[in-house]
Amino acid sequence: MKRRGVLFGFALLAAGLALLGFILLPWYADGPLDEDRNFVVPHGSSLASVAQKMEEEGLLSSADGFLLRAKILGGNAPIKAGEFSFPAGASPARLLQLMQDGDVINRMITIPEGLPSILVYERLMANPLLVGEIDVPEDGTILPQTYSFERGEPRADVVRRMQAAMRRVLAEEWEKRGTDLAVATPEEALVLASIVEKETGVPSERRMVAGLYSNRLKQGIRLQADPTIIYPITRGKPLGRRILQSEIDAVNDYNTYSMVGLPKGPITNPGRESIAAVLNPAQTDAVYMVADGTGGHVFASTYEEHRANVEKWFAIRRARGEL
Repeated sequence: MKRRGVLFGFALLAAGLALLGFILLPWYADGPLDEDRNFVVPHGSSLASVAQKMEEEGLLSSADGFLLRAKILGGNAPIKAGEFSFPAGASPARLLQLMQDGDVINRMITIPEGLPSILVYERLMANPLLVGEIDVPEDGTILPQTYSFERGEPRADVVRRMQAAMRRVLAEEWEKRGTDLAVATPEEALVLASIVEKETGVPSERRMVAGLYSNRLKQGIRLQADPTIIYPITRGKPLGRRILQSEIDAVNDYNTYSMVGLPKGPITNPGRESIAAVLNPAQTDAVYMVADGTGGHVFASTYEEHRANVEKWFAIRRARGEL
């Protein structure tokens, strides 16, 4: 009787070890992945759907076996959405751990200063790693800078981050604004900053250009900024030709040759430095500027000075064969 009890105990132990081996060994054994590979966990995925996807892509031998062992051995931490790097031979335990605690691979997309929203839209839609449809954002709502994103991330989520960044920066710069400004609200500052952004590609000129346009606004002089003529025609894309006289004379909510004051909205997405320049412009008497032939501008406080500067610019263009 005693011998029978000992044998029964050994049988139970053997069965327990076998069951333990059935659960543990496949969970920690090398998996079928024969080379390092990136794997995407789509947003909103369940563990069951991800397990099925891993089996279909050859990362697991059995999705059902993975789910069974994950429930017993995998802990309660949820899996994260995003793109992960899985090493060759990764065990099911390692795959789950990477999806729960591993680093998501981040990609980068750069929005240059002064890129209009129609081109931001085209850049996002052309990126094959992003998903989903978006509308063209309003100009002035996107902060130019470099953003990280995850493979498979909705484009709408990326746009929301870009817009949140612009709201944050505008609020920060508004708090640091100077006194006696030509703009009365953050929204007006954004409009003027968009003009400054388009009018000069020389960072050191931003505050001077902002000072010049601030003077014009205060004195009731038309801004006469060429980019405000182009914006209603192309929504910020390059015009690709000379501006026509009919376009200079056009009356609309943006053309600052035919109206006094600011356009009704931004004409591009200005960067932080242009916003800061408008809120702390250079102290200057200048109300005129013209290109100097080097990519920058020469400034003048009287029309006579300006005419002389214009003649110099025409001479430069004639020497280049442009006139």
